[in-house]
Amino acid sequence: MRENDAVTSATRQPETPAPAIPPRLIATDLDGTLLRDDKSVSPRTVAALAAAEEAGIEVFFVTGRPARWMDVVSDHVHGHGLAICGNGAAVVDLHGGPGTHRFVKVRELARENAVDAVRLLRDAAPGTVYAVEQTYGFHQEPDYPKLHMEIPDTLAPAERLLAPDAPGAGEPVLKILAYHPTLDPDAFLTLARLAIGERANVTRSSPSALLEISGPGVSKASTLALCCADRGISHEEVVAFGDMPNDVEMLTWAGRSYAMGNAHPDVIAAASGRTVANNDDGVAVVIERLLAERDTP
Repeated sequence: MRENDAVTSATRQPETPAPAIPPRLIATDLDGTLLRDDKSVSPRTVAALAAAEEAGIEVFFVTGRPARWMDVVSDHVHGHGLAICGNGAAVVDLHGGPGTHRFVKVRELARENAVDAVRLLRDAAPGTVYAVEQTYGFHQEPDYPKLHMEIPDTLAPAERLLAPDAPGAGEPVLKILAYHPTLDPDAFLTLARLAIGERANVTRSSPSALLEISGPGVSKASTLALCCADRGISHEEVVAFGDMPNDVEMLTWAGRSYAMGNAHPDVIAAASGRTVANNDDGVAVVIERLLAERDTP
């Protein structure tokens, strides 16, 4: 990963900045970023996304959501229709709508790594409870709270859910969800990263103490980089938007990046710019400005 462009340099900067590189791809998070708090996409944002695609700029939805929760934006797929789901664990073709999504790329969490992560975090933070997210299935421990909008396929201890003969054993594990009822969310994230180390990538996108554990090196940024490489798009040609710690790597990697007005402090520090809050159409505000800059001689 490159260093963040926002870092102050001791070198004297030119008085006239170099022209910005025209964007070829927009990468936007969903919850707290593109979506309003009621999970809707405003008419202004729909129009901005369509205008970007019309101008030849690809739009990637990059989210922690699983593919089956992408109905919130399935009606707003204009061009290629690809989304990065599960914090980089899957690239999904959204054409066809809910229930017919096709997995283009899967970057799974090996079960042995998942078992190690569960064990290490249980020792470091007693009281942690788990759920297992797969390409199509969702399984959880009996004490895992009702945080999601679906009924689990299986209730069992995490070690059983990850066993070689567990339900859905032939299906890739995309991520483990780890919830603690009392710890501070940021403190829990720091603790988990120290405990799990390089066995998995740990991040969070929820305001509660809910962690998302993916395969080593799997993040929104690394999967977005793979998708851009396939298209011959450099990081300088990417504009990214986000609001939570699971967006930090992506915002640091992109040539231009914007923290939402409602963003976590770590996101504000990582981004090269800032826009207004999700409820005020912060993504649309920037896209409109970018398109206006392209049209200015």
